[in-house]
This record gives sequence, C-alpha cells and structure tokens, in this order.
Amino acid sequence: MAAEPMLTWIDERLGLAAWARAGLRKVFPDHWSFLLGEVALFCLVVLVLTGVFLTLFYVPDATSVTYSGPWAPLRGQSVSAAFDSVMRLSFEVRAGLVMRQIHHWAALVFVAAIVVHLLRIFFTGAFRRPREINWLVGIGLLLLALTMGITGYSLPDDLLSGTGLRVIYSVVIAIPFIGPYLAFLVFGGEFPTPEIISRLFVFHVMLLPALLIGGVLVHLAILVRHKHSQYAVPGATEENVVGRAFWPSQVFKSTGLAILTAAVLALMGGLIQINPIWAYGPFDATTVSSPAQPDWYAGWLDGALRLFPPIEITALGITIPSPFIPGVLLPGVAFGVMTLWPFLEAWVTGDHAEHQLLDGPREKPLRTAFGVAGLLVFVILTLAGGNDVVALVFGVPVEAMTNILRVAIVAVPLLGFGLTYRICRELFDRREAPGQRRASVRLRRTAAGGFEEIEPD
Repeated sequence: MAAEPMLTWIDERLGLAAWARAGLRKVFPDHWSFLLGEVALFCLVVLVLTGVFLTLFYVPDATSVTYSGPWAPLRGQSVSAAFDSVMRLSFEVRAGLVMRQIHHWAALVFVAAIVVHLLRIFFTGAFRRPREINWLVGIGLLLLALTMGITGYSLPDDLLSGTGLRVIYSVVIAIPFIGPYLAFLVFGGEFPTPEIISRLFVFHVMLLPALLIGGVLVHLAILVRHKHSQYAVPGATEENVVGRAFWPSQVFKSTGLAILTAAVLALMGGLIQINPIWAYGPFDATTVSSPAQPDWYAGWLDGALRLFPPIEITALGITIPSPFIPGVLLPGVAFGVMTLWPFLEAWVTGDHAEHQLLDGPREKPLRTAFGVAGLLVFVILTLAGGNDVVALVFGVPVEAMTNILRVAIVAVPLLGFGLTYRICRELFDRREAPGQRRASVRLRRTAAGGFEEIEPD
C-alpha cells in the first residue's frame, strides 16, 4: 500500500504502533448503558458543527436597529442587532432555522445524556476507587454544559431569554460581599447593559467550549488509563473485563450510534419547533413574558426561587437577600454533595478498596434511596418552575399550587427515600445465594378435589 511507507516512517520516530495495537484490543463491556456517555459525546460533535454554522451569521451586538425582514408583525420595530441577526438567520438564510433548532435540541439532549450517564455511574457505584477523579471531571463537565446552555439560550436577545437573564442577575447580585462585583464582571453593569450580549458570546463561543472539550479529553484519557468497570456477568472478576474489543465490534457499534444520534437530532430539528423568538418578540426591559419557563435543565433552579418565601435574613449586620438561599446556596449544596459523594460514602462505609465490578441498586439500598430522593426533589422543583402553567392546567390558583408544592418538596422525597430503602432491602434479602435454589413446594390434588402441599425432598 502507498501509505505503508509513510506509516512506517512515522512509527519509527514516534513509536505509535504499540499504542495503536493496545487501543484496538481494548475491551468494552457489552451493555447498552455504557453507550450513554457516547450519546453525549456525539451530541457535542453536532453542537460544534451547527454552532460554527450559526456563528457565521450571528451578530453579538446589542445596538438598536430597525427590523426590515420578512416577519411582518415586527417590521419597522426597533430591535437589537443580535435579535435581528437571529431573525434573519431563521427566515432568510437557507437551512438557518433547521440548524438553529438542531443546535437547540442537541444542547437539551447533550445535558440529558450527561445527567443519565452520571446517574448510571451513581446507582452502580462506578465512582468508587480508583475512579473518583473521573467522577469529579464528570461533575465539572455537567456544570460546564449547564453554563453553556444558559449562555447560548440568552444570545438571541428575545423577551423570554431576557426574562431569564433578569432572574440570573437578581441571583448573582444577591451574593453577599462579591455579588455586585461578580454581576459587573458578567453583565458589565446594572442590568440591562449593552455589553451583556458580547460578553455572553465570548463565554459561549470561546471560553466555555475550550474548557468543555478539554474536560472531555481529560475524561477520555482517564477512561483509557483505567480499564472499564463492568457488571457482574458470568466470567467477570475484579481482574478482567468481559466484552468486545474496540476493533471492529465497538467501532461499528459507536459509528452506528453516532449516525443514529445525528439522524434523530436532525429529525427533531426539522419537525419539532423550539424557541420561536419571533413569537416572543425582542427583549424589552419594561416587559416580562408569562408564562416563562427555561429549558428543562434550569427549571429546578427557577422552581426553587418560586417556592422559597420572599424573606430577607439579617445576621451580624449583614442582610442576605431572598434569592441567595434558593438561587445560590441550594444549588451549591446540591453540587457540593454530588462532588464529594465518593469520599463521603467511602468514609461512612470504611470501604477504600478498588472496585471493578459494579453494584446493583438493590445491593446498596442507602445509596439508592438517597439518589431517588434527590431525583424527586429535582422533579418537584422542576414542576414548581412551571407552577403557573401547572395551576392553569389543573384549574387552581397559583398560590394554592405553590403551597402544595412547598409541602411536596419536603414530604415526597422523604416518602420516596423510605419506600426505596425498604424495597431495596426486601429485594436484596430475597435474592438467592449463588449456586443455590430456593426450595419449591409441590401441590397434589386430593380425591375430594382440593389440593395439598408436598414438602420437597
């Protein structure tokens, strides 16, 4: 082959052949749940490709211009250059709208895939030694993905995204001592400011993608360094990995999954409308859209702000505004517990050994119960983020729905914790010991037409 001398020349100088052979022989567990991380990776690729396309036409400028595009209801109105560019991208650039919608759907699926991937790791104990560092990297990637989503969501400068920015500004400025300085750094002054769009653009297009891609590379490097964890399938031990080699099985499987992921995102972008900014209109500081719900991954933060009573706390002469506790302290505690969980569990259980075999959720009832309770908190807070819509659907006042959710945020997770723990313990106690069969009972029909039990031999 013509390429063989070139490959030989490169290998003689870099010694890549041994690494390539080892990589091609790397074994991947043959279970569908290990593909969740790949879905997130392929969504990231789609995000980068569509994002490059969108950047060619987007104008990160809050300067006021007069809209003269094809959307008649807004023609002649004063809008920002950013909003005008997104409108032109949607209605005048060929394939612009579908690329916008693919990008938005890919962002939603990207965050969802990361969350489900982390849940799989949590409930199976794949975060234990020696994988604590990769768990920390995964939490960092989730935070970066959330920040990427929020900054990108705000770039069109429409009324809905502007309402979200107003909420974020109120939360940031509520942080004691550093809040005003941090708000000035992010927003460029008191909201709304003409600098906010250009600053969000820098974060979304330059800084955050570089950190995210770098984090993914670190995550993959650690994954290659450690062999895969695996379920306790026949033949699996703490010393081996049971599955299929990277070449050709895993390569073909991953290629098919990449094509499927891109195809599904393309169908969603082409068939399901999302973020119709022409219906919301341009941002206006004197107007607030209602109902106003953020993307799903930020709904729980909005819900926490809606459920927490509007009270200020004063201690030692320092006044803490009401948005601080639900908007800063609550997510800070939540992500802090998530980050430290591997170390907390090892400290409580005294288990500091290395683990290659994964747990079943029933085998760790306390961990599973905590995870279910956390998910229930997330669900209820997300519902609270749309309490006005939920109240409208069920025909009850918003205040009544808010009070119901305030009770539910305490009662439902506690109930879920208790039930999950009880069910896991029951299932674990019923599990048959390896190599043993549960004694069965035989029934024999009597002459009178009834049945009687016959004890096994």
